Amino acid sequence: MHFLRPLLRASSLNLIFLATALAVITPRAVHAEALLVVEADTGKVLQADNATMPWYPASVTKIMTAYVTLKAVKEGRLSLDTLLTVSPVAASQSPSKMGFRPGIQVTVDNALKMMMVKSANDMAVVLAEGVGGSVDGFSAMMNQTAQKLGMTQTSYVNPNGLPADGQITSARDLAILARAVIRDLPEYEYFMHIPSIRYGRRVTQNFNKLIGRYPGADGFKTGFICASGYNLVASATRNGKRLIAVVLGASSGQARAVRAAQLLERGFGGNGLGWLKPALGTVENLVPIDASPPNLRDEMCNGKRKRPATDEDADIVASNGSTSTGESAVTFFTAGLQPPLGKPSELLAAAAEPSEPVPVYTGPTKSGPALIAAVAADAEKQTPAKRGKKSNIAAKKPDAAAPKAEASAKPAAKPAAVRHANAKPEAAAKPAAAAERKPTVSADKKPAAKPAAVGDKPAPKPAKPKAAAKPKGENKPAG
Repeated sequence: MHFLRPLLRASSLNLIFLATALAVITPRAVHAEALLVVEADTGKVLQADNATMPWYPASVTKIMTAYVTLKAVKEGRLSLDTLLTVSPVAASQSPSKMGFRPGIQVTVDNALKMMMVKSANDMAVVLAEGVGGSVDGFSAMMNQTAQKLGMTQTSYVNPNGLPADGQITSARDLAILARAVIRDLPEYEYFMHIPSIRYGRRVTQNFNKLIGRYPGADGFKTGFICASGYNLVASATRNGKRLIAVVLGASSGQARAVRAAQLLERGFGGNGLGWLKPALGTVENLVPIDASPPNLRDEMCNGKRKRPATDEDADIVASNGSTSTGESAVTFFTAGLQPPLGKPSELLAAAAEPSEPVPVYTGPTKSGPALIAAVAADAEKQTPAKRGKKSNIAAKKPDAAAPKAEASAKPAAKPAAVRHANAKPEAAAKPAAAAERKPTVSADKKPAAKPAAVGDKPAPKPAKPKAAAKPKGENKPAG
């Protein structure tokens, strides 16, 4: 038996080394970050890191907005076909938004799709006013619902998550909310994982990068404000098992998706080293931390990089944020010494699976030929602005010799501002008028307009356009 002692001692040392290595490489955030992964059906916690730290929710607030709205639909207080009117308050919300003018009407169904896919802040207010009478009335309903669900760390001030004093949640509470959506609203869950929507000519992809990329991804919502960092509540189902992952405070849209995929992979893979860690219980039993939420504004929105207060900049990667920090080592150890099947960062960098965008539109519910006509009408209403912009670009092209990518990017700016279906002729007329005024400045065709603007030279001679073309080449690198 004596000869076994060295082996047993070596085994013990190996286990100690393994436990130490596991503790060292467990993904403690370089900056403030909260992580949580739970089983959807049981609420069992598989991993928790700062899970009860108070946090600014940003646009993941819209999960509760959707939950309260869909509960009202389920209880018969309104229907998905109910028409809601865009108010001045809704129209005044900051981006991301659809940009509809006051008085325009949308159905509950379309408003939900726009809110959950595009993260439209104006549509969140439209739903709030339609269900609760006002933003304050709806916020009270949100808070009552949170208390009923056991979200003891959550307080809502508005329905869209734009910065507001007192708007707070935690990873724990968001997991509780996600479980409630799955449990209470299975018939409406499709709102949580629509890959993309089409409004007129504009297609918007879901900001949740797991949708269409991570196998089995089926929810929920992203969020970003400077104070919160990049947030994500995600879910996925594999072999009949559904997990919920919450990531708060990631450094970029890509980083939050990769982190969520890592959490889900470990959960699905089964942690062969789980016996080294104490049982974490259920999500409801996680003990709240009495603290103020971390404010990541300086880190996320410092002077070195400009970030809009919207979830639309999800693709911007923070300069100090690696989307695969600790990925190989962490996955290797926490998956029970099994090498990963594929890196989440590579998986999520790929293009999403092709899918047909879900059409959204203004006005009453439509189907069949009426729906096709409505979509075509929305696209047609966006066309005048697009044509006007193209005219401007055509006039500029000879002078700037702008690269193709830049030229194609510029028209998108205008339709983004006037992409709503109710764009009035007068609104569309402005770009058109500007386009018409340009030719009148130069009585000639396109090339004549530019030499005048570039160097104020007299009427161009045959050789002059070439001389004016030179600055084009010089301007090219600056573009």
